[in-house]
Amino acid sequence: MDVDSRLAGLPGWRREGDEIRRTLTAPDFPAAIRIVDEIAVKAEELGHHPDIDIRWRTLHLALTTHDAGGLTELDFTLAALIDDIAVKHGA
Repeated sequence: MDVDSRLAGLPGWRREGDEIRRTLTAPDFPAAIRIVDEIAVKAEELGHHPDIDIRWRTLHLALTTHDAGGLTELDFTLAALIDDIAVKHGA
């Protein structure tokens, strides 16, 4: 898989080792929690769960496929879904 070309279609995401990462800023803390809640639903549907760190209205997200030892299509699928959720909530 060509990670760089996949990242070109996901502005805001960057590669760090075997992960892709993005930081989002929500309008306020309740919006940040709503974003996390929607990500949780999608992640559960995909059976693929991101690392999420919440700092007031700032969300730090990291994706990797641990059992595959690195990045897979699932990471990029979830990243695109996260982007859609973020936009919906003004992040």
